[in-house]
Amino acid sequence: MNRSPLERVFVAGHRGMVGSALVRRLEKAGAGEVVVCGRDELDLTRQADVESFFGDRRIGLVYLAAARVGGIKANRDRPADFIRENLQIQTNVIDAAHRSGVQRLMFLGSSCIYPREAAQPMREDALMTGTLEPTNDAYAVAKIAGIKMCEAYHRQHGSDFRSAMPTNLYGPNDNFDLETSHVLPALLRRFQQAATAGEKGVGVWGSGRPRREFLHVDDMASATCHLAELSAERYWSSVHSHCSHVNVGCGEDISIAELAALMARITGFTGSIEFDDSMPDGTPRKLLDVGKLKGMGWEARIGLEQGIRQTHEWMLNHWTEISANG
Repeated sequence: MNRSPLERVFVAGHRGMVGSALVRRLEKAGAGEVVVCGRDELDLTRQADVESFFGDRRIGLVYLAAARVGGIKANRDRPADFIRENLQIQTNVIDAAHRSGVQRLMFLGSSCIYPREAAQPMREDALMTGTLEPTNDAYAVAKIAGIKMCEAYHRQHGSDFRSAMPTNLYGPNDNFDLETSHVLPALLRRFQQAATAGEKGVGVWGSGRPRREFLHVDDMASATCHLAELSAERYWSSVHSHCSHVNVGCGEDISIAELAALMARITGFTGSIEFDDSMPDGTPRKLLDVGKLKGMGWEARIGLEQGIRQTHEWMLNHWTEISANG
């Protein structure tokens, strides 16, 4: 019996947190042949290499999870790297996928695409209705370009190229580097270090007032696969060709102060939590409207405390490696 062309799946960025979760999900589901290729074998920023890679393989479905990512500090310090590398990766993969006859592509972005002052919860049609958060606008512009590129290829060529915009993600294989990580893994590591060392206090950037939504990466993988598996008719009838992306989140948020207190409880830290309001808060609130995703048949299943406890256990099991990497 012939396999469906969609059963040959390429996960771009399989070593990252999202990509590795997608591979776990696909392999568990028995989703045909999963193709992966590390950066030492394929540099996605090099157009000729990407075109050669797709030309030599009959890929049916692409999950585009490869990206340069980082927290406020990394985005603030290296905006040129963020916009250049993400634009290169997206352009190369999306165009090569089209040229080689890939039937379906899932582009993964970020909730930072929305304006800093967007109405909460943020709906998909809030895109490009206001000014972006300046601490990560270079990354956000790259991700907006990815959405628009998928939409343009759909309108001009009929390509079934879809986009999912996740909220803040966390989980196994996260980046715990204190210089480049996002807020949740950074706090988890700092509180664990403080608890282990018996420190009296932990400093936290900002006022603690901003609110954020967090989704476990295994839920993200589940949602992304669900969206990819929908028929073209079901997906495109649920979106608009000029607003085709789908928010992926849990629909609930928490303040950074509440998150810090939760971290202290999970790690066993009993000292004080000290907020430094001289440091930037970033966007005041980021909560996604996930009504479209629910209407397409998916809801989050992993609660925040449950997910952080699982991530904490994973971090402790990899503590030697994490400590050695900075």
